[in-house]
This record gives sequence, structure tokens and C-alpha cells, in this order.
Amino acid sequence: MLTADLHRTNRFRPFPSIMKNLTLALFALPSFAFAQQAAPAASGAPAEPTNAKEAAAKKAEADARFDEKYQALVSTLSPEQQAWEKKLQEYLGGFYLPIHKRDKLAGKSSAWDFVQDKLGLPRVLLIGDSVSRGYTQDVRKALEGKANVHRAPENCGPSANGIKKIDAWLGESKWDVIHFNFGIHDRATPLPDYTQRLEQLVERMKKTGAKLVWASTTPIPEDAGKNQKAESIVERNMAAASIMQKHNVVIDDLFGAVTPHLAKLQNPNDVHFNAEGYEFLGKQVATVLETQISK
Repeated sequence: MLTADLHRTNRFRPFPSIMKNLTLALFALPSFAFAQQAAPAASGAPAEPTNAKEAAAKKAEADARFDEKYQALVSTLSPEQQAWEKKLQEYLGGFYLPIHKRDKLAGKSSAWDFVQDKLGLPRVLLIGDSVSRGYTQDVRKALEGKANVHRAPENCGPSANGIKKIDAWLGESKWDVIHFNFGIHDRATPLPDYTQRLEQLVERMKKTGAKLVWASTTPIPEDAGKNQKAESIVERNMAAASIMQKHNVVIDDLFGAVTPHLAKLQNPNDVHFNAEGYEFLGKQVATVLETQISK
């Protein structure tokens, strides 16, 4: 009686009816999926890529539009700024260049901003890796009105890269002070090779007539998976210190300054620092640079 009542009220349908409807629904699914895929195209919305080749094509198309916007922006810059952007395009590489372009289009300041020199102020060049890049803007802020702070147009990496590109980084301009570091990317470089390259770089930079300041390499955490040993930085800092003493190069001991504060300032299990850490390093660098530009 209950079943009959339910059937009459259509609250439930007999099992054969349910199966029939499910079967019809299953046959309808492909058509529904096709309609769903076709709908965005019909409405003008971009369709989702269906395979890796199509996804790559869409990415290339998006990258081309992005680069077109960047090039359009560069075309509005002064000749000096365009020359700087060209240098960045040549040296920043596949990782940092897209970041720079996005920052540029967004109007966001970065370590690789073009620096318009203010007449009468000393010119400072920062050479170093991503840690150096991280504190560049804090150095500029601390030395605002006291120095024109430039940086090399790339993540300078290991000393071997320095040997290849030091002339391009120095350019034709006159520098009053050069603050430089090579170390984290040399943690696996044999010490004899490291010291030989470092000495070559010091000798080349001395020819500019600039005052030289060596920044000791900041600490790195132990990481067996990356074959990364904290001791390797201590060894290279000691080797570098001997070379700097030999050539009467001022030492900015970033390692010694930041080591007591690593728990607070360095990212966990990382060679890089948080915003407070870079501010700390930037102020340290600026303090040492100020002793050199005031002489």
C-alpha cells in the first residue's frame, strides 16, 4: 500500500524507470561535455587547453603579449634607461628577467632599477648574488642623498662567472667604491680555484681606482641533500680575508654581524633572509660604505 501511494505521488519512481533515466543520462554526458567545452568559445571566453602542446602554445601567446607590453614601455624611456634595460635583458637570465619585467610593468621598484646619478655624489657599485640583491634597496634607502648606489645587472653567482663578466659589470663608468662578494655559489668550488679567481677579480677591480670593500659571505644552513655544509662558508671567508688583507681591501663582515641573529633574520633552512634580515644587512653595508665615501 505504501509503495503504491509513493508511486502515485511520484515521490519515488520504480527501479526500471530510474535505470532508464540513468542510461539516458550516461548517453547524454558526452554531448553535455562537448557543449561545456564549446560554450566558452561561443561566448568569447578563453577555452581551457586540452593537451600539453595547446597549453604551451597558449603560454607562448601570453608571454608574447606580455613582452609586447614591456617593449612598449621601454620605448618610452630615455636613451640611458633603454640602454640599462638592454643590459638587463642580456644578463638577468630566464629566472630574474621575467620577474624584472613584471615589476617594471607594475611600476614596482626593485634592486635593478635604473639609477639616475645625482651630481656631486659618489658612485657605488654593488656586486653579489641574491643575498646582495636582497639588501640593495635597503642600502639605497640608507644612503639616500649621500651616494648613488648601483648594482651589477644580474645575480652575479660564483667567482667563475665574475671572471667572465667583470668587465661588463664595471662598464666604462667611474666608480668611487665597489662593494663585492662571491661565496655562496662557490661553496663547492675547490679552495685553490676560489682563491685564485678571487685574487684575479680584486686585481681587476683595483685597476678602476675605486675603493674596494669585500663583504664576507653570510652563513648557510647544513643540508646534506644539497651537499651544503655551513663550514664551507667559514673556510671561504677565511681564505678571502687573507686575500683582502694582502691587497689592503676593507672587509665588511656581514657573516659576523648577522650570525647572532640568524634565528630571527634568516628564513628557515634557507640561505636567504626575511625582510627584516635584509634591512639589517642593508644598514650594515651602508654603515661601512659611508666610512669609505666620506674619506
